[in-house]
Amino acid sequence: MGALMAFSAIVPVSHAYAEMLDVEKDELKFGFIKLTDMAPLAIAYEMGFFEDEGLFVTLEPQANWKVLLDRVITGELDGAHMLAGQPLAATIGFGTKAHIVTPFSMDLNGNGITVSNEIWEMMKKNVPMEDGKPVHPIKADALKPVVDQFKSEGKPFNMGMVFPVSTHNYELRYWLASGGIHPGFYSKDDVSGQIQADALLSVTPPPQMPATLEAGTIYGYCVGEPWNQQAVFKGIGVPVITDYEIWKNNPEKVFGLTKEFTEEYPNTTLALTKALIRAAKWLDENDNANRPEAVEILSRSEYVGADEEVIANSMTGTFEYEKGDKRDVPDFNVFYRYYATYPYYSDAVWYLTQMRRWGQITEQKDDAWYDEVAKSVYRPDIYLKAAEMLVEEGNADKADFPWDTDGYREPTPAADIIDGVPYDGKKPNAYIDSLTIGLKTGQVVEGNSVK
Repeated sequence: MGALMAFSAIVPVSHAYAEMLDVEKDELKFGFIKLTDMAPLAIAYEMGFFEDEGLFVTLEPQANWKVLLDRVITGELDGAHMLAGQPLAATIGFGTKAHIVTPFSMDLNGNGITVSNEIWEMMKKNVPMEDGKPVHPIKADALKPVVDQFKSEGKPFNMGMVFPVSTHNYELRYWLASGGIHPGFYSKDDVSGQIQADALLSVTPPPQMPATLEAGTIYGYCVGEPWNQQAVFKGIGVPVITDYEIWKNNPEKVFGLTKEFTEEYPNTTLALTKALIRAAKWLDENDNANRPEAVEILSRSEYVGADEEVIANSMTGTFEYEKGDKRDVPDFNVFYRYYATYPYYSDAVWYLTQMRRWGQITEQKDDAWYDEVAKSVYRPDIYLKAAEMLVEEGNADKADFPWDTDGYREPTPAADIIDGVPYDGKKPNAYIDSLTIGLKTGQVVEGNSVK
């Protein structure tokens, strides 16, 4: 509440916010990775939402997630499109230590898992069919006999994900584990994440995923768009499942800033959050009517730089699995509806549970610790202040925001998750213990064993 009161002192709640905020810093540089879900940044820029707030923004693509995070920490970037795990990992000191916060969640869903044509042919015989087409969702149970065969022949089963604290790493691990395939542990001394692994996961930058698959270096990967659809268009792989099917309306990227930035430039933080909320609204409004225009913008070389047709394949309400098997997935990319932009504590807690499950958080933590970390990184107080201003200005509807939430979503029911295990963000340890594969209460990884 202290932070919310500080913002209230700058911008009185009773004030009708017709004029621009008195921003402390008006020239800003934001970083991003070339993925479809950087869209709120591109749209806020192209539609003039940043300028409406008195902000003059430069958007700059970054080489990879580590470079992006490092440049936010050093101040070379004022903020960035980030993996949701990055602010959390940095704040708790897994990898580079720095207090990063987020006042804005960028999207829900948007990822997929793709396998090579060779692996798909081997998997396919284990997949139920209906009218000549695979029954979705395709579970990792269909992949397990393939991985077992590789193991029996002494061949490593290599898969790619984009970063150790990425949603993609956790989603790929979640899907594999739900089918009885162990994705490996991390430990204090071994951060490869491959201890006891049946499938060996390693980092590949998103735009390089298709080429790495085609070269045979990896047999499958988990990545955001357009790099699953690119595999379909190039004829080199088959997306077998989306993250919407792994966990319906799961949280994805966030917009990350250093805590110091938000404290030094509180009005600037509010202004940029307002612009991003407006961009997200534009992306989803009128049943996605603006998506074709968004696709054209994202296809430009300064943003994602993939063909319009490839981006449109997942951005306009469909998703293509096997070549020619295009299905309706209207919520594959969600930017605004379902309170997508609100930074829920329960989303943060889920990421932390997966870090603990696989040993990135090496020791047992009590439930209060998860809550405390979530609240130090996710900043709904800033978000709601920005939302309140947008409503006052007539740029958003009051009904678009969860004013009365305690910051936790309702528990996710079993039916909405691939392994049928429900998730309650207020009971992280009970949740971790309910998952079949992974560390349990009190367990640690020492050497190559769990104790």
